[in-house]
Amino acid sequence: MNTILTGTGEFINHCKYENNLSDKTIKAYNMDLAQFTKFLNEQNYSTDIRQISKTEVRKYLEAISPLKPKSIKRKIATLKALFNFLEFEDKIPVSPFRKMRIKIQEPKMLPRVMDIRDVNAIFKLAYLKNGLCKDVRAYSYLESLRNIVVIELLFATGARVSEIANLYEENIDFLSGTLKIKGKGNKERIIQICHKETLKILKEYNKCFKSRITNSGGYFLVNRLGNKLSDQSIRGVVKGFSNEAKIQKHVTPHVFRHTLATLLLEKDVDIKYIQSILGHSSITTTQIYTHVNREKQKQILTIKHPRKDFSIRDF
Repeated sequence: MNTILTGTGEFINHCKYENNLSDKTIKAYNMDLAQFTKFLNEQNYSTDIRQISKTEVRKYLEAISPLKPKSIKRKIATLKALFNFLEFEDKIPVSPFRKMRIKIQEPKMLPRVMDIRDVNAIFKLAYLKNGLCKDVRAYSYLESLRNIVVIELLFATGARVSEIANLYEENIDFLSGTLKIKGKGNKERIIQICHKETLKILKEYNKCFKSRITNSGGYFLVNRLGNKLSDQSIRGVVKGFSNEAKIQKHVTPHVFRHTLATLLLEKDVDIKYIQSILGHSSITTTQIYTHVNREKQKQILTIKHPRKDFSIRDF
């Protein structure tokens, strides 16, 4: 008979109500703890949290070793957070992680980006499809209008897909053109929508979808049924445009985020401003874009490289 890992309920409540973590993070924690509990049951280990030692943790680490390094790091981080909480609350004498050194190396993957021609092709297609809808009362027109807004928001803000999906109408000031985004850890940041065409299409969408937005509980992006547009639906919109525009890359909402950061770097925008726009807590995360900025590198090496200061004719 399977038994439940003790202490997890208190930990989840702490994360939800005291740390105010996002629903997405809570869901991930629950999944990770359920997997660890399943492992303990399958191995006939005790699910009494006080009985779990380094031995069980090491065996679990061995069991999940085939997973991607990023997934392993997250699952171990969840367990560390659980044991640290229970130790702090005096539910256990000491966390088994205190005398464990776990190093998981993640391969450094450069982010996928589009060039400006790819972005232009997607935008052109989105607006073309909207222009082909003659009846502005038909849902096909409204859907094409909403899909334009999805693309405009992703590229204007560089926001994560979940941040766009969870955007409320009240978070957008159409007069000043400011948009408030709630990011990881419920940290808020303000993005200025400076392009007139972007702001115009947002206003038009808001006018056409006003009643649906209200009925959804205030979510800005809504689906055919009047509910919040899901992360997966946004991914579907991006994939559809990418395929139709024949972009020879795997384009996702996150690729728009990577692309904006890279293109801003090409425009000589200070990396600290890009960090602020993307909502990175550490500039180290943002610095990965300096490695993919090939166009800027080419420009610098063409103009600035000292090799251009001499010719073999000088020899």
